[in-house]
Amino acid sequence: MVRVNKRLFDEAKVEAKKYNRTISSQIEFWVILGRSALDNPDLPITFISESLLMLSESERVLTKFVPRKIKEK
Repeated sequence: MVRVNKRLFDEAKVEAKKYNRTISSQIEFWVILGRSALDNPDLPITFISESLLMLSESERVLTKFVPRKIKEK
């Protein structure tokens, strides 16, 4: 069990609701985002954040890639 201050908890609660997450998973997302930013200081934080969001999208929400058939000559 980890204790967090009330302000962080309240901010996580608001953000979690926006992204349909639990408060715990919101704080976990922030931790992963912070670690990723520290590991990649040359990347913009918005790029890292959007990449993590994309990776966490549900499989059923994503559109499957279907390659076009190449016409044979």
